[in-house]
Parts: sequence; C-alpha cells; structure tokens
Amino acid sequence: MSPSNSASKNPPVTDEVLYKDKTYERVREGLADILNLRSGHSTKGGSKQSVFYNPIQQFNRDLSVLAIRAFAEDLAVIRRARHERRVERLGRDGKKGTKRKRGDVNGHENLDHVNGNKRLERPATAGRPEQSTTSSLAESVEQIQVQDSSSLVISSTTVANPPIAGDWGTAASDPPHPNGHIEGRNSADGIAPNTQHEDDTDHGVEQNGSPTIRTPQIRILDALSATGLRALRYVKEIPYVTSVTANDISSSATASIKLNAEYNGTTDKIQPTTGDAKSLMYHTVAHTKDLFSVIDLDPYGTAVPFLDAAVQAVHDGGLLCVTCTDAGVFASVGFPEKTFSQYGGVSWKGTQGHEAGLRLILNAVATSAARYGLAVEPLLSLNIDFYARLFVRIRRSPADVKFLASKTMVVYNCDHGCGSFSTQYLAQCRDREDKNGGKFYTHSLAQGPSATPFCDHCGFKTHLAGPMWGGPLHNPQFITKILAILPSLDNKVYATIPRIEGMLTLALNETLFQESQQLSPSESGEATPIIPLDPALRDPHPFFFNPSILARTLHCSVPSDAALRGALLGLGYRTTRSHTEPGSIRTDAPWDVIWEIMREWVRQKHPIKAGALKKGMAGFEIMRKDRSNRQMEDKKQELRKILAETETVQSLQAAIDAALLCLSKSGTEAEGNKEQDGASQGGSNGTQCHELKVNFDERLGKEAAGKKIVRYQMNPRPDWGPMSKAK
Repeated sequence: MSPSNSASKNPPVTDEVLYKDKTYERVREGLADILNLRSGHSTKGGSKQSVFYNPIQQFNRDLSVLAIRAFAEDLAVIRRARHERRVERLGRDGKKGTKRKRGDVNGHENLDHVNGNKRLERPATAGRPEQSTTSSLAESVEQIQVQDSSSLVISSTTVANPPIAGDWGTAASDPPHPNGHIEGRNSADGIAPNTQHEDDTDHGVEQNGSPTIRTPQIRILDALSATGLRALRYVKEIPYVTSVTANDISSSATASIKLNAEYNGTTDKIQPTTGDAKSLMYHTVAHTKDLFSVIDLDPYGTAVPFLDAAVQAVHDGGLLCVTCTDAGVFASVGFPEKTFSQYGGVSWKGTQGHEAGLRLILNAVATSAARYGLAVEPLLSLNIDFYARLFVRIRRSPADVKFLASKTMVVYNCDHGCGSFSTQYLAQCRDREDKNGGKFYTHSLAQGPSATPFCDHCGFKTHLAGPMWGGPLHNPQFITKILAILPSLDNKVYATIPRIEGMLTLALNETLFQESQQLSPSESGEATPIIPLDPALRDPHPFFFNPSILARTLHCSVPSDAALRGALLGLGYRTTRSHTEPGSIRTDAPWDVIWEIMREWVRQKHPIKAGALKKGMAGFEIMRKDRSNRQMEDKKQELRKILAETETVQSLQAAIDAALLCLSKSGTEAEGNKEQDGASQGGSNGTQCHELKVNFDERLGKEAAGKKIVRYQMNPRPDWGPMSKAK
C-alpha cells in the first residue's frame, strides 16, 4: 500500500477551557487532557513552549501504552498459570502445602535464570511448535526463564506511601558510591536481593483451602515527564498500573504535571517529583529497594546518560523503554567520534544506517546492564521518523550475560563501492551436550578478520562499523500480543492505529529468519505467556539491501520488487522487508547470489549502454564476473597454464585445439541447460552462482492479496520534527 498520512487524519483535539478561574489551552490525546502547554510567541511565527510537548510523537505514546499493556497482561497470564499450578499441587497433596524455595516446581527446583548460573533448558527446535488446545497455562509457564514475575508487584502500602514524593532534588545529598557500587546491593551481581517469596506474592489470602489470584500491580517511572502526558495516559489506559512517578528536572514542568494530574483526577496514582532523573534512580536503588516495574526514558536527545541508573532501578524481569532522538549521531557518519563516545561504537554509512543505529543503542543498553549481571532481551526495536524507540526486558542472569560477546559484532561495509557488507562477531559460542544429555555452552575467542580490507565483489575499500548488537531486534510473541490488542481499540482514542499495525507487521516479518518459537494464540483462545528467546541466539541475517542502490551501481534500470523477490524465491531463498527503509529487501541469500541475480537482470532484461561502465567503477568489476566473462577467464587461465607447461610446438597446438573444442562444447551445453528445469539449481543447495537458473517470476514474487496496511508513513505535516527545547 502506498504511504498514508494516518497521523494527520486524527490530530490531537485542542480547545480552551476555564479551570480554577484561569483560561488554559487544552489538548486531548488518548484518554488524557493536558493544560497550559504554550505561552508567548516565538520569532518563527509559532508559539514557544514553557513545557515541552510534541504532537508528532503521539505515535510513540500510543505504541508505548500498548507495549506496556501487553507486558502487564503477560504478567497476568503468568500469575494465573502459577495459580493453576498451585491449585493443582494443593489438590494432589490434599493440604495447603509448605513454603518452598523460589522457582520450585512441584517439589523440584526450577532451573530459572534467577538462580545464578542455572538456566531452564530451552527447546532446540525451530519454527512453530504444534499447538494443543488441551495444554494448560501451567505447562506453558514452566518454559519461561524470566525471574519470578511476582517481584514486579508492589504492596498496597507502597502505593499509598510512595518512597519519594514532593521535590526530589534534596535527595542529591545521597550520591552513589564513587566506584559505581551501590550500598545494599549484592556485590557479586550488582543487584539487590529479592526478599519477596513466590507464595507470598503470587497469591492472596486462601479461602476454604484454595488460594486466590492477585493481579499484577505495575509501578512506572516516567523519568523525563515534561507535561506528564505519558504518566496520565499510563494511569488512565493501562489497567494494572497502580503508581506512576512523574519526574522532571524543571520546576515549571513539575507544576504542569501537578496541574494536569488534578485536572484528570489522577492525583492518587501520579506522584510528581522534581530533580535529576539519574539521582532519583540511584537513590531508589541505594536506599528504598522499591524498584520500578517499568522505566520510560524519553529525553530530548540521547538516553545514554540515564542507562546505567535505569538498568539498576528496574525490577528483575521489568521493562525498560528507551527513546533516542539524536539520529544525526547514531544513524549518521557525520560525527563518528561522537557516536563512539555516546554509544560505544561507530555508525554505518548507507541506507542501513538506521538499523545499525538501533543495534548501537541496544549495545549501549546491553553493556550497561552486563556490568551488574543483568541480561537484556529486546522485545521491540523500531526506527520511527527522526528517533528510535526500544522496549527491552531486563533480567538478572549472570549466565546469560556471558553470551553478550558472541552477540556483539562489527560490520565491514563497502560504502564507497557496491554497498555489500559482511559481519564479524567478537567471540564464539558453541553448544555442547553433557553426559546426561543436557545442553551447555562453551565460549571462546573469534578468529579474525573475517574479511579482507577490500570488497570481494567490486574491489573497493571497506569501512568498519560497530561494535553493535548482533542479536534479534524483536520478540515475535511480544509483537503478536500487541497486534492482538488493536482490534479492541477505539480509533478516536488511538489515532495512529493504522500506522502501528503496519509497522508492527513489518517488524514481525523481520523475525522470519530467527530460529525461535513463534507461538500463535491457541485455538481455544487461551492466552500463552511470552517465552524469552534463547540468550545465545544471533540474528542470522541482519540488515537488508535496496534494489535501487544495486541498480545505480550497475547503471541499469531498477528491477521491480516483485521481479527481484520472485528471482530470490525461485532459487530457494526467503525474503521480507525492513521497517527502517522503504523499498528494502531482507533475505537469507548471500551477496554472491544477489549480484549474480543483478547480472542476469542486465543480461536478460535491460542491457547496459555501451561505455556506461568504465574501468575503476564498482559496477565494472561486478560485471566482469558475468557468467560468459567468467567462462572466458577460466579458459584463459587454462591456456596460460598450458603455455607454461608445454615444451614443443606440436603439443602446444594440440592443447590449444582441445581447449577451443571444450569451450565450444561448454557454450552449447550452457544454452541447453537454459531450457531445462532448474530443480537442482535452487541456489540454496550449494550450486555455483554462475550455474544458477535465474527466473524473474513476478507472479511468484508478488505479495498475496490481503489486508492493506500502512507500511511507511509520509511526513505528517510541514515543518515537522523534534521541535525546539522548551524554554
């Protein structure tokens, strides 16, 4: 479907209201109203802001509400499964049962990631497992590796008496330890021990010998709240939210938060605080131990300065939401020194720069968490307009942290030549089987380099990008949960639903190449918990290519999307799109095959004009490897070898005649092979590239007719973007 301006169809409703004898400008977004957004006039003709608000980021806020809601509902599913398991145990034992260690399942220790280096055995099969309508939630939850999700519950006394209230700036007198150690946290793992017991938190008071289910209660930190719009929407639109701490360093922003909370009637659940967000999170870790279920970082610019504090202040198994609006740094090569100082890696030059930017941000989150024995799992990572938005689950697992090196990669990018690339991981990880049949992993150094300084395809110099995250960008089950919520929503409340559906569908398709379980809802309609991905899993085929870039390199016409996809599918490869770039193709085909398809496109469909390619151009070197030229080059090499080895004129003449005869026969055979069915030339079965039978079948490459979705949105309005800071 062509891009659609979905956001502009339902812009936020703006009007004026009289509140407490004052006239305010009111904007409604979702179920929340915010007042007094603007004051005065700027020199550019608009109105300057005393508290920052950007209506363009309504998509960001709508998506965040749905993501946190899906996360909370997943906790409810886990809670209900634990309840079923407990009821089943009580029915079997005929008594209330005794308290057991955390993670104990039916009297046996559950090898959960929270128990240090012990881990639950992960299923090794790929694809979609068979679904059973008779399987209970209790069976599904035993596959989950997240820590006891009940640790994300806060008591009713916590809600009524939040650990921090009022002006928070005075707490800066209690700074963190200079060496990064926070008192009260485990010195080995860097995280406070959880003193809650599963039996105490998963269930309420038992009645008639049967336990009751306690719903999850989510405590959120909106660390950079501005107007408090996010906090208001979280409270009013997510059922399980019991407390939101809305913090901002600006006193005028805090005053706006209080005003808006009063106007919306949410003062019982929103606690405005004034102070530095980092100090707030460090203070929470060091003194209160009452960590947050969800932390949302939405700064003006980069979120990197807040990551160290945030990964420590979020609960084990909690959700970290990160926004970075400095795309000119993480997705551009204009300031590589700045990119490295912020994100610990160098950015990528080319159309893949935004996906590389997502991976740089994830690498910064992962390395910040790894210092404290915390592993990260990206649930959803999106490049949106001028910013990146990520939803990452943080889990305490020193064992899973060990996989970080083997999921961190550098990229060799031929940015000045043909645009091809290759990856190199920093470490190796191999699975082994112990004597009892269990699986364990060994870690070792990686051999390097995996590529030469010059491109294998065009001979141009390559440049280095990274280190960056080399694991999956999304958890397909998490995306599926959000998509399942969309049909029940009101389009007037969530104005960006069409774009959310389109972008999440593209993101879900990006997981096509992951060797992971992608569970769909059971036929009985029973919800299943989100099973974490294998911590050793790498993204097998990161990044994408753009056909227009390939055609520009060869100075030929651009093949249609259907024709190129049909050629790849006909050779046995898979294709999908990338949400970061319109017109992109993600595939598991190697670059040798991609360039062979492009050479065949030139030979079969659109020959290049004479003289368009000259020596020294990337396209010239690529076309030199055309199958007809390759055949001639092979015969030239053979003749050179004959000349070097032959001593008499007669034997030289006989060898040349034999070579010419073979060349004529091979040409005839090649023409005959074009008429044969290429069943044995699928490309993915080891066939040489110059032997592939390439067929640009547009019917095969055309996407099946279905529901039209908004894949890529056009600019929602003139002069849009990050906007200026509030003053």
